Amino acid sequence: MKAAQHWGIQRVTAILLIPLSYWLVAFLQLCLHANYFETQVWLTSPVNQIALGTWFVVVCYHAAMGLQVVLEDYVSNHDKQLAAIWSVNVFFAGLALSACVFLFQN
Repeated sequence: MKAAQHWGIQRVTAILLIPLSYWLVAFLQLCLHANYFETQVWLTSPVNQIALGTWFVVVCYHAAMGLQVVLEDYVSNHDKQLAAIWSVNVFFAGLALSACVFLFQN
């Protein structure tokens, strides 16, 4: 991916995280004040599930892209750099997938 394209996608994900973070804050606020049943009802709402699932995917993608830039800047050995970037991508893909699986299971 070209540097300008990488920069643009990272800015788009950052902008997407602004409105999506509303649902995360609402969920955390709910966790502080609601009982288990109310929290479960809130989490089973399709709108809330999709918003939180999208937030998990976008935040993991955004973080992986940010760490890729750091690794490209500070790891000079090309083979180690590629291995580290691959590891970061696998880790965040697994994290996003597991978060969505737990979120969407009923």
